[in-house]
Amino acid sequence: QVQVVESGGRLVQAGGSLRLSCTAPGRTVRNYAMGWFRQAPGKEREFVSATTWDGGTSTYADSVKGRFTITKDNALNTLYLQMTSLKPEDTAVYYCAVRLYTGVYVSTNPNDYKYWGQGTQVTVSS
Repeated sequence: QVQVVESGGRLVQAGGSLRLSCTAPGRTVRNYAMGWFRQAPGKEREFVSATTWDGGTSTYADSVKGRFTITKDNALNTLYLQMTSLKPEDTAVYYCAVRLYTGVYVSTNPNDYKYWGQGTQVTVSS
Protein backbone atom coordinates (compact mmCIF):
# COMPACT_ATOMS: atom_id res chain seq x y z
CA GLN A 1 0.00 0.00 0.00
CA VAL A 2 1.24 3.48 -0.86
CA GLN A 3 -0.16 6.50 0.91
CA VAL A 4 -0.32 9.51 -1.39
CA VAL A 5 -0.66 13.03 -0.04
CA GLU A 6 -1.36 16.17 -2.05
CA SER A 7 -0.95 19.74 -0.86
CA GLY A 8 -0.94 23.30 -2.15
CA GLY A 9 -4.53 23.81 -3.20
CA ARG A 10 -6.23 27.07 -2.26
CA LEU A 11 -8.33 29.95 -3.53
CA VAL A 12 -6.60 32.02 -6.20
CA GLN A 13 -7.70 34.74 -8.60
CA ALA A 14 -7.97 34.16 -12.32
CA GLY A 15 -4.62 34.71 -13.98
CA GLY A 16 -2.76 33.64 -10.88
CA SER A 17 -0.38 30.77 -10.25
CA LEU A 18 -0.26 27.86 -7.88
CA ARG A 19 2.01 24.90 -7.26
CA LEU A 20 0.65 21.57 -6.09
CA SER A 21 2.85 18.99 -4.43
CA CYS A 22 2.44 15.26 -4.01
CA THR A 23 4.46 12.90 -1.90
CA ALA A 24 4.27 9.39 -0.47
CA PRO A 25 5.29 9.47 3.18
CA GLY A 26 7.37 6.49 4.18
CA ARG A 27 7.50 4.99 0.72
CA THR A 28 9.63 5.84 -2.27
CA VAL A 29 7.87 6.57 -5.54
CA ARG A 30 10.99 7.43 -7.46
CA ASN A 31 10.68 4.29 -9.57
CA TYR A 32 7.08 4.83 -10.61
CA ALA A 33 5.16 6.91 -13.09
CA MET A 34 2.83 9.48 -11.59
CA GLY A 35 0.09 11.79 -12.71
CA TRP A 36 -2.43 14.47 -11.85
CA PHE A 37 -6.16 14.24 -12.41
CA ARG A 38 -8.95 16.59 -11.42
CA GLN A 39 -12.66 16.49 -10.78
CA ALA A 40 -14.97 19.49 -10.88
CA PRO A 41 -18.40 19.45 -9.22
CA GLY A 42 -20.86 17.43 -11.27
CA LYS A 43 -18.21 16.24 -13.70
CA GLU A 44 -16.20 13.11 -14.29
CA ARG A 45 -12.62 12.84 -13.12
CA GLU A 46 -10.36 13.96 -15.95
CA PHE A 47 -6.71 13.64 -16.83
CA VAL A 48 -4.52 16.70 -16.33
CA SER A 49 -0.90 15.61 -16.70
CA ALA A 50 1.39 12.66 -16.16
CA THR A 51 5.03 11.75 -16.35
CA THR A 52 7.33 8.75 -16.47
CA TRP A 53 9.28 7.49 -13.47
CA ASP A 54 12.24 9.71 -14.25
CA GLY A 55 10.27 12.72 -15.38
CA GLY A 56 11.78 12.34 -18.82
CA THR A 57 8.50 12.18 -20.72
CA SER A 58 5.34 14.07 -19.84
CA THR A 59 1.98 14.67 -21.38
CA TYR A 60 -0.79 17.20 -20.77
CA ALA A 61 -4.47 17.59 -21.40
CA ASP A 62 -5.15 20.06 -24.18
CA SER A 63 -6.99 22.31 -21.74
CA VAL A 64 -3.85 22.89 -19.65
CA LYS A 65 -1.11 22.61 -22.25
CA GLY A 66 1.18 25.61 -22.14
CA ARG A 67 -0.10 26.67 -18.71
CA PHE A 68 0.71 23.72 -16.44
CA THR A 69 4.05 22.00 -15.91
CA ILE A 70 4.57 18.65 -14.22
CA THR A 71 7.90 17.83 -12.62
CA LYS A 72 9.10 14.84 -10.65
CA ASP A 73 11.88 15.30 -8.14
CA ASN A 74 13.04 11.80 -7.26
CA ALA A 75 15.60 13.10 -4.78
CA LEU A 76 12.73 14.60 -2.78
CA ASN A 77 10.27 11.83 -3.61
CA THR A 78 7.85 14.51 -4.74
CA LEU A 79 5.71 15.28 -7.76
CA TYR A 80 4.76 18.85 -8.58
CA LEU A 81 2.21 20.56 -10.75
CA GLN A 82 3.02 24.19 -11.50
CA MET A 83 -0.12 25.94 -12.67
CA THR A 84 -0.07 29.38 -14.27
CA SER A 85 -2.62 31.61 -16.00
CA LEU A 86 -5.33 29.91 -13.99
CA LYS A 87 -8.90 30.11 -15.19
CA PRO A 88 -12.19 29.64 -13.32
CA GLU A 89 -12.69 26.42 -15.29
CA ASP A 90 -9.58 25.01 -13.60
CA THR A 91 -11.55 24.91 -10.35
CA ALA A 92 -11.61 21.31 -9.16
CA VAL A 93 -10.27 18.84 -6.67
CA TYR A 94 -6.85 17.80 -7.91
CA TYR A 95 -5.71 14.23 -7.32
CA CYS A 96 -2.24 12.77 -7.47
CA ALA A 97 -1.90 9.17 -8.56
CA VAL A 98 0.87 6.56 -8.69
CA ARG A 99 1.22 4.07 -11.49
CA LEU A 100 3.29 0.96 -10.79
CA TYR A 101 5.11 1.22 -14.09
CA THR A 102 8.72 1.89 -14.92
CA GLY A 103 8.50 2.09 -18.72
CA VAL A 104 8.69 4.97 -21.14
CA TYR A 105 5.03 5.42 -22.02
CA VAL A 106 2.78 7.93 -20.28
CA SER A 107 -0.80 6.90 -19.55
CA THR A 108 -3.78 9.26 -19.45
CA ASN A 109 -6.12 6.46 -18.31
CA PRO A 110 -6.99 6.69 -14.60
CA ASN A 111 -7.50 2.91 -14.52
CA ASP A 112 -3.75 2.48 -15.01
CA TYR A 113 -3.03 4.22 -11.71
CA LYS A 114 -3.14 2.14 -8.58
CA TYR A 115 -2.70 4.55 -5.66
CA TRP A 116 -4.53 7.83 -5.20
CA GLY A 117 -4.43 10.70 -2.78
CA GLN A 118 -7.43 12.31 -1.13
CA GLY A 119 -7.20 15.38 -3.31
CA THR A 120 -6.55 19.08 -2.79
CA GLN A 121 -9.07 21.78 -3.64
CA VAL A 122 -8.15 24.44 -6.17
CA THR A 123 -10.62 27.28 -6.56
CA VAL A 124 -10.08 29.99 -9.16
CA SER A 125 -12.20 33.09 -8.77
CA SER A 126 -13.09 35.33 -11.70
